[in-house]
Amino acid sequence: MAAPPASSAPPVSVTGRALPNGLAAFLVFFSSGAVLVLETVALRLVGPYVGVTLQVTSSVIGIALAAIAYGAWSGGWLADRRNPRGLLAPALVLAGIATAITLPVVRYAGEVLRGGAASAILLLVALAVFVPAALLAAVTPLVVKLQLADLRRTGQVVGRLSGIGTLGGITATLLTGFVLVAALRSTVILLTLAVALGLVGIGLGWYLRRQEPTELPGPARTRAALAVLGLVGAGLTTVAPNPCDIETAYHCARVTADPDRSTGRTLLLNSAQHSYVDLADPRHLEYAYTKWIGAVADVAAPTGQRLDALHLGGGGFTVPRYLTATRPGTDNVVFEIDGGLVELGERELGVRTGPDLRAVVGDARMLVAGEPTDSRDLVVGDAFGHLVVPWHLATREMAAEVRRVTRPGGVYVQNVIDYPPLRFIRAELATVAAEFRHVALIAPPEALAEEQGSNFLIVGSDAPLPLDAVRTRLSEVDPTVSLLDGAELTEFVGRALVLTDDYAPVDQLLATA
Repeated sequence: MAAPPASSAPPVSVTGRALPNGLAAFLVFFSSGAVLVLETVALRLVGPYVGVTLQVTSSVIGIALAAIAYGAWSGGWLADRRNPRGLLAPALVLAGIATAITLPVVRYAGEVLRGGAASAILLLVALAVFVPAALLAAVTPLVVKLQLADLRRTGQVVGRLSGIGTLGGITATLLTGFVLVAALRSTVILLTLAVALGLVGIGLGWYLRRQEPTELPGPARTRAALAVLGLVGAGLTTVAPNPCDIETAYHCARVTADPDRSTGRTLLLNSAQHSYVDLADPRHLEYAYTKWIGAVADVAAPTGQRLDALHLGGGGFTVPRYLTATRPGTDNVVFEIDGGLVELGERELGVRTGPDLRAVVGDARMLVAGEPTDSRDLVVGDAFGHLVVPWHLATREMAAEVRRVTRPGGVYVQNVIDYPPLRFIRAELATVAAEFRHVALIAPPEALAEEQGSNFLIVGSDAPLPLDAVRTRLSEVDPTVSLLDGAELTEFVGRALVLTDDYAPVDQLLATA
């Protein structure tokens, strides 16, 4: 006897009563988006302790993907062994509790794990992301299992919900990156997300129990303890050590007073010292590398002569204020990607924008392309992401743009930080030398001997550099520093790589291991 046609077979019930399609779509969209909010905010949480480098960014992405993989796998495994209806609400509530305690955990652990060691980065990122992201990733397979009332529609159900989850992640990424991070502190974002997850979980549990009574997993005592843990975590957020006075779109920033100089102020970005200013004396240069920049500027033109200066990176605006004070009438244009730093400088660091100091908010690489050719006497490269020159500002193509903007007799100075074995500074010297005919290097002798990390100042020009005058001025402001040029500099650079837009492994060159 022939078998009946497949189309006449009754549907196969897999999990019982499915969720309404709209609710299923919302849960997948919401949980997937929450993971991406966590991932984006995690970089801001760990940045003050381990920096914001390619390794840190890669760790956040990698740990988040690992959490998603583990959570999806675990969620699918549980969905085959228990009724998913009883697991969905607890997963969301637990994710909310884990999110609430993430911030105090990271801030207390960050004080212990400070530094750029790979193990510290991975551990701190895991504390920030893994548990809540894994719990949220378990939601999608639980929902999918509930919706598989007919195995003949498996592909359609899985495909639709997977697409909705991806759209949730995309929406959350764009919303967090373009809106939330710029408008709210990380604390507010995380606590709001934790509350939202908790409320959605509680509301979902109430709805599902009305539709089909289902016992929540675990004893009541355990559930109560978890609720208390979430409240404690939220409370600890208010007393956990906070490395930021303000959070800008790019930095955790703090301004501290100098106990030895009443008018001295230090700007810290992600807990690293970036600038020092004297509110009463803009001529005062505290850090060695700013003294070197000042020395080059002092001999770039006759004493007191105004300059047309372009600054790639603002920070505390130390050098623009120095040029205005020592060379009245100087036109300073500052390209600063972080508008929050400009506002902080005006509020706490004595920055006064006006005709002689114009701050343009935006990426220096994009903005320098719009500058007129041969328009600047001095270009100062002092842009950093934590302690690293952003790779797109370190390439030959960027150096070519700087050379185009610099007048034939003008000077380009670039501040670089490197550590033994000094691969990055050598590569950056080779890169600048590929565009400028005359190049010199200012650095401490101990750093040149690969005994310590340090700031290095590259000096480039298409005209012969006034090296004797620079040496004389350096001997007055920093007698211990060395200046390399000619054959000595060529030997130091060796066969170093010229960085290009196509290949600029800045973070890898900076790695000390």
